[in-house]
Amino acid sequence: MPRWDAEAAVVGLGAWGAAALWRLAVRGVDVLGFERRTPGHALGSSHGGPHMFRLACAEHPGLVPLAVRSRELWTELDGARGDRVFQPCGGLSIGPEAGPVAGGALRAAHAHGLKVRTFTANALRMQYPRHTGVPAHHTGVWDPGAGLVHAERAVRSMVAQARDAGARLYPDTRVLQAEVVTGGVHLRTPQRLVKVRHLVVAAGSWLPAAQSGLPLATVRAPFTRFRPIEPDGSFDLEVFPAFRRELDDARVLWGSGEEGGYGVRLGLEDLRLTPKPLDPEDTDRSVTPDDWQDVARLLPAKVPGLQSPPSRITVSTQTRTPDGLPLLGAVGDDTRILLAAGAGSHGPAHAPGAGEVVADLVRGERPGTSVEFLSPGRFG
Repeated sequence: MPRWDAEAAVVGLGAWGAAALWRLAVRGVDVLGFERRTPGHALGSSHGGPHMFRLACAEHPGLVPLAVRSRELWTELDGARGDRVFQPCGGLSIGPEAGPVAGGALRAAHAHGLKVRTFTANALRMQYPRHTGVPAHHTGVWDPGAGLVHAERAVRSMVAQARDAGARLYPDTRVLQAEVVTGGVHLRTPQRLVKVRHLVVAAGSWLPAAQSGLPLATVRAPFTRFRPIEPDGSFDLEVFPAFRRELDDARVLWGSGEEGGYGVRLGLEDLRLTPKPLDPEDTDRSVTPDDWQDVARLLPAKVPGLQSPPSRITVSTQTRTPDGLPLLGAVGDDTRILLAAGAGSHGPAHAPGAGEVVADLVRGERPGTSVEFLSPGRFG
């Protein structure tokens, strides 16, 4: 019989990897965590500031149970460590009722009985006057369970909880190769050979290079902050909450109000465009005008009252799949290797729920949340 070093190993300790390590450790699994840098580093998709968390998940109604469980676990994590990882503030989805943003949020809410509030365009403009230029045929959906997840802080907190529960950490350690063997997986690092029964691959932006057969793309993701022209409180998070707003040209403006004096956080998605791939090994995150000019051009008509150019810009990376949904589960029926990646900008928010699913699968249990629609095998 082979001698195993541990029951499981998690490779990559970004948001999803850290969550998997945490949930495995607290459930008594002997688990190792490998991170090629220091957990919470600034080169992955958890970098850039808080990420919007939503219960009414517009991307797919099946994500709602995952989000519900994630919120429970964020609350548990905050209670255990006092790190203020999750910040409740509610959230808005704005767009056509049949569209992917507001319409998707409504469909998710109706499918799972979530309590949301809807606004006509006129009512929305009165309730949230900093949102201007909302077309008459658009609607607003208020999700009271939404909030912000401070992703880098969350990664460090989950890793600390995992370590306290018995996980063994290997920071600054690169896994060079993974080989499936009878009963488990062998991992090669520059220092040693590691033998485990289960491998969880959560390498984030580095996964496309490691798993070239998967339809994943690593892309550049700039995050901008703009300061209010007048410090009158009209952009405070309490009155200008987290939001996603579909524009008439199908782009999505997203952001959240000012908290902590850092400025209003804004970004722009254009899912119609084929993203330019980014090499995650390139650590140059230099800012160019292309990172902020498109957002700045929208401010006078859509969110007036903000100074331009932005006061702060950070550049992160994201890993995307063709359908915008993550990969979560085994490739086929073999649970020796599990994938947890490709969640794009929304991944950090729902990391604990994904980690719980991973823990279920490693333990040979049926996941408490159905995730068949996220199976890596859906791409063939």
